[in-house]
Amino acid sequence: MLKNLSLHSVLCLDIETVPQYPSFLQVPEDVQKLWLRKKEFLRSKEAEKDLTLYDRAGIFAEFGKIVCISTGILKSSGQYRKFSMQSFYGDDEVYLLESFAAFLDEQHDDIILCAHNGKEFDFPYLCRRMLVNGVEIPSVLQIAGKKPWEVNHLDTMELWKFGDHKHYTPLQLLAYIFDIRNPKDDIEGSMVNSVYWNEGDLDRIEMYCRKDVITVMQILLKMKGEPLLCDEEIEENVLSK
Repeated sequence: MLKNLSLHSVLCLDIETVPQYPSFLQVPEDVQKLWLRKKEFLRSKEAEKDLTLYDRAGIFAEFGKIVCISTGILKSSGQYRKFSMQSFYGDDEVYLLESFAAFLDEQHDDIILCAHNGKEFDFPYLCRRMLVNGVEIPSVLQIAGKKPWEVNHLDTMELWKFGDHKHYTPLQLLAYIFDIRNPKDDIEGSMVNSVYWNEGDLDRIEMYCRKDVITVMQILLKMKGEPLLCDEEIEENVLSK
């Protein structure tokens, strides 16, 4: 599939999510009860230290919200090559999702979405939060009733599995083995909640999200045997907030 894949049709993306409230104590009582039932699925040593595990709520669309969506698409002509990026980020999730949905609707009909673990996280999370917020889901994200080959979604983690369904490889590890710049050189996913609710630093979160998108495209280039992007080929100045 990758051999015949045109990367000009691939829109790489990444999302950053946080819990809907700064702390468990600020969660409405009825939602607290629902969360305490949900968190029972998070069986880990952390449960021994934190009885609520609310800092993990952001990974569930029912208890979290999206604060940043970053995208990038490759454009080239001859020797010219540019990875054009755009980010949507802010506190107003409805505005963020509406802006992103409008952006997707402007893309050509055969656009392919790609993310690392996108099929298990990014794509369904986006659809769920759009439904919750009353935002119409763009056609490229709608998979109901479609045959597998009709779904225009790529997942770099799935590509790396080569059919090994029990295998999990984080983005940072793929970046390391392919000799790609570490996208987690400032913060990593577990820190986004604190950076958002304690520091209020959305710009830092957007930069982290953008680095992940660049890394996804770099991995696709490696998998196709094409040269990596250099800094001069990355256009990072188109942002929406």
